[in-house]
Amino acid sequence: MAVPARTCGASRPGPTRTTLPWPRRGPRPGAWRPASGPPRPLLLLLPPLLLLPLLAAPGASAYSFPQQHTMQHWARRLEQEIDGVMRIFGGVQQLREIYKDNRNLFEVQENEPQKLVEKVAGDIESLLDRKVQALKRLADAAENFQKAHRWQDNIKEEDVVYYDAKADAELDDPESEDVERGSKASTLRLDFVEDSNFKNKVNYSYTAVQIPTDIYKGSTVILNELNWTEALENVFTENRRQDPTLLWQVFGSATGVTRYYPATPWRAPKKIDLYDVRRRPWYIQGASSPKDMVIIVDVSGSVSGLTLKLMKTSVCEMLDTLSDDDYVNVASFNEKAQPVSCFTHLVQANVRNKKVFKEAVQGMVAKGTTGYKAGFEYAFDQLQNSNITRANCNKMIMMFTDGGEDRVQDVFEKYNWPNRTVRVFTFSVGQHNYDVTPLQWMACANKGYYFEIPSIGAIRINTQEYLDVLGRPMVLAGKEAKQVQWTNVYEDALGLGLVVTGTLPVFNLTQDGPGEKKNQLILGVMGIDVALNDIKRLTPNYTLGANGYVFAIDLNGYVLLHPNLKPQVSQVGGLEGGKPYEMGTPDFLPCLSQTTNFREPVTLDFLDAELEDENKEEIRRSMIDGNKGHKQIRTLVKSLDERYIDEVMRNYTWVPIRSTNYSLGLVLPPYSTFYLQANLSDQILQVKYFEFLLPSSFESEGHVFIAPREYCKDLNASDNNTEFLKNFIELMEKVTPDSKQCNNFLLHNLILDTGITQQLVERVWRDQDLNTYSLLAVFAATDGGITRVFPNKAAEDWTENPEPFNASFYRRSLDNRGYVFNPPHQDALLKPLELENDTVGILVSTAVELSLGGRTLRPAVVGVKLDLEAWAEKFKVLASNRTHQDQPQKQCGPSSHCEMDCEVNNEDLLCVLIDDGGFLVLSNQNHQWDQVGRFFSEVDANLMLALYNNSFYTRKESYDYQAACAPQPPGNLGAAPRGIFVPTIADFLNLAWWTSAAAWSLFQQLLYGLIYHSWFQADPAEAEGSPETRESSCVMKQTQYYFGSVNASYNAIIDCGNCSRLFHAQRVTNTNLLFVVAEKPLCSQCEAGRLLQKETHSDGPEQCELVQRPRYRRGPHICFDYNATEDTSDCGRGASFPPSLGVLVSLQLLLLLGLPPRPQPQIHAHASRRP
Repeated sequence: MAVPARTCGASRPGPTRTTLPWPRRGPRPGAWRPASGPPRPLLLLLPPLLLLPLLAAPGASAYSFPQQHTMQHWARRLEQEIDGVMRIFGGVQQLREIYKDNRNLFEVQENEPQKLVEKVAGDIESLLDRKVQALKRLADAAENFQKAHRWQDNIKEEDVVYYDAKADAELDDPESEDVERGSKASTLRLDFVEDSNFKNKVNYSYTAVQIPTDIYKGSTVILNELNWTEALENVFTENRRQDPTLLWQVFGSATGVTRYYPATPWRAPKKIDLYDVRRRPWYIQGASSPKDMVIIVDVSGSVSGLTLKLMKTSVCEMLDTLSDDDYVNVASFNEKAQPVSCFTHLVQANVRNKKVFKEAVQGMVAKGTTGYKAGFEYAFDQLQNSNITRANCNKMIMMFTDGGEDRVQDVFEKYNWPNRTVRVFTFSVGQHNYDVTPLQWMACANKGYYFEIPSIGAIRINTQEYLDVLGRPMVLAGKEAKQVQWTNVYEDALGLGLVVTGTLPVFNLTQDGPGEKKNQLILGVMGIDVALNDIKRLTPNYTLGANGYVFAIDLNGYVLLHPNLKPQVSQVGGLEGGKPYEMGTPDFLPCLSQTTNFREPVTLDFLDAELEDENKEEIRRSMIDGNKGHKQIRTLVKSLDERYIDEVMRNYTWVPIRSTNYSLGLVLPPYSTFYLQANLSDQILQVKYFEFLLPSSFESEGHVFIAPREYCKDLNASDNNTEFLKNFIELMEKVTPDSKQCNNFLLHNLILDTGITQQLVERVWRDQDLNTYSLLAVFAATDGGITRVFPNKAAEDWTENPEPFNASFYRRSLDNRGYVFNPPHQDALLKPLELENDTVGILVSTAVELSLGGRTLRPAVVGVKLDLEAWAEKFKVLASNRTHQDQPQKQCGPSSHCEMDCEVNNEDLLCVLIDDGGFLVLSNQNHQWDQVGRFFSEVDANLMLALYNNSFYTRKESYDYQAACAPQPPGNLGAAPRGIFVPTIADFLNLAWWTSAAAWSLFQQLLYGLIYHSWFQADPAEAEGSPETRESSCVMKQTQYYFGSVNASYNAIIDCGNCSRLFHAQRVTNTNLLFVVAEKPLCSQCEAGRLLQKETHSDGPEQCELVQRPRYRRGPHICFDYNATEDTSDCGRGASFPPSLGVLVSLQLLLLLGLPPRPQPQIHAHASRRP
């Protein structure tokens, strides 16, 4: 019985609908709803009884919507056609027989997870232990050298000879201070040679020295430091002799001097280089134990203008001295205290939390009166909260204020005395006439330190020197505190890739005299780098299969090793972990303008590297606790191209890496329990199979791509596979597969698979006519690294990765049974496919499963490449009333009723094949052929939303924390000169003004204007390619769709009044396809909200909510925050000096006359230590 045609506005003739016994089904629970826009069409099921009375309107078309059994019939025809083609051309069964026929040429080996993971953990432990021994030799030598060193008060620059790593850059800069005044230091000029280990030019005979720009390299302290650290050169060299695999060896001094080996030039940044080793996370980790820190900021009315700006910048710099082992909160106070952000308790000082603080600090406004009591009570309450995760080691309060009279002794008596477990550090910020004695007293009475930040240049030095105080208990603990710690992963700026650094503190062993107290100063931190590639070489490469892998995490749950650890942004700047160089950001810039990607290590959590679920949370916790374990789980994994989600089985096995804070895990799919190991002892057979790798055989045997693996040490790598194959063949003519310089396992498996895939050509492909079935190519890819494409000409359009383990179709075929369709990838922003010369194809692949003696494995994937246009036409026929393409189309007369089909009625009926990721594979609409490969919501948003809301698809959202984003264009405000205070004429005539804080503030501004010209001027446009215009790290939100719970066929109505649409959807058995038949939309008033699949920029999950449910972690096993013998008498003193009236007058006239101050790239900061 027909259903009347739809109308949209005025009625139009159209097809009629047939009543169908549709199952009753409503919208999915929790279905997505668009936030705004036109009403979304509701998915409703019309009860059959309501449809039965509906009769066809007079004059209506004789065609009706196809019945359910008809569409099921079409689906079966599609299944049979696909299966037939794959059986004939795929050669799955034939390849199984070929493997069995060659059973004597390989052995089946077993991956035993527990033994594997324990062996790898032991190998990593041995590797790191060698670096630990080198670290200990360096630390011991440094302590002895410094102890034996005789301090020289009258030392001169010309008395010290060293290689200044920045000398070449400074000579190239005509405005450099050393060029301008003539450096007196005896700087060495070295020759460098390219070294493949460092991927850089180095000199193994010398060390290099880097001194921060804001430290005067001619000061007595620095010259003495250079003098005694010169002796480390011999220890560095001896370490390398004992272990030639050592990379950068570094000593970061507490004075700011960095001495590293081997020597290499410092690449000076375009702007001021403010790299300071003492602010590097690896140094901070080695110099102190974890911290619980509360920062309180005075925002009373007296704090305004430059002083408030100094405080905001100081807080940002203070936050940058914290690592992921630390916890922090920031609050402002006047009469009462309140957190500056949404964080109401201590939170982990990770990158994202610190970003929240830095943004919130910019919103602080000065008003009200000073109330120290409110600020300190808030801070102590925060530190006493035991119901939250925290560091539970050093506890401290950092107070920034412009001064005050209250000592709040009653607060300290209540919360901190007599044990004084909380250190108090006070910072007097800006120029003022307040008595600083109360601030000094607070610090001294609570084992802290008092600092003054009178100006911008004092921020960096005074926000990091608190670490000297925290280091006292470590020094006094002696050998007990000499614990090697390993850092998070970070990217080496000189091209080594991802590295970790082992750190060891160096203590001052001198005493002022016989019977005097032991020195409690830390001299610095030793560091040695280990490249992650060196660790990866210890893991099984290819025996685990394409989807097996090894990973490792630290106590924070951050990954050390993981195939998904792929930071997209190279760190900007220099000596990461003590290696040249880091792009400095001037310390007077606002927080938010500072680039942080070079400051922070790579902190990718295990649960962000994979798709999080309860099982993985349990595994992560067990690994952090240092336990062994094994667990088989069903979980979700992303495809390599991040377009698809697969539900798979995985076996997780894990053990701790002894003597480290790391834990190692192994992940294996069940089908990777066994693997093939070739045994080609017959050299004649080796030569025979090898000949099938020669390009001369390609025309008859098909083109061969070989995986670019490290088959031999002397094999030259190349990104061009043709060139790589040429290099491989040339090398094989000189060596044999059994050569000691080659990986025999890789070579034998490669040659075996070359022969096996050639036999597939011989038995199946060569005698078949691909054109008969509209195929562009057939192919086979193997674990051994061979991808054979037939015929040879098809290789011209082959775009898949030549490494099967890195090809998405290969990995997905192993994880999915049946035939996996893989349409060409299309971005919605790119131009449509160009359908010329029949070159656009759709890959269909399936895994070859072997069963040998009860052991099951999947060593290969085979498939075909469909001709898109030809198969689109074939698709129409298969979903029509014709049995074959040559049969004439069925005519429907006025007196008879016919069902619509996808061929005859393509103007009214939409028929599509969509894959399990929601991407269009085939369509009966010719105009949609160039949209194949696009997310279906971009093709038909209305229909895709209906499929999602009816549980044909499920959505998975996650965040990529390793993405790279283009920089945001600067706004108009970015071009404005930085504001400074300009006094009025009345101010000049007032003598009191010349000695006021305002005048002194102006003096600071002018002084730093002379040093940093950009303080007064707008930032100039950056040249293309400069660090400021490069891509920077960001967070991207990813959305993938995958098949939901519906497996059967299903009919429904997209209800939108007169614009309603019928549709039918059904899974195609043994494939990853969904067959959908729907009426074409007649009008646009019922457009649905579009589902998004494209990756989008995001701020990530809401941090304020995440901190309420922090992920499990453990801090370092050691804590040194107390020693009964600590001398706390050195607790800070004032160092301000009165302004000179003559200088102020001169500078003021300079400002009024508009004379441009000359930029100077260097300032002289006080040197702070002497033994």
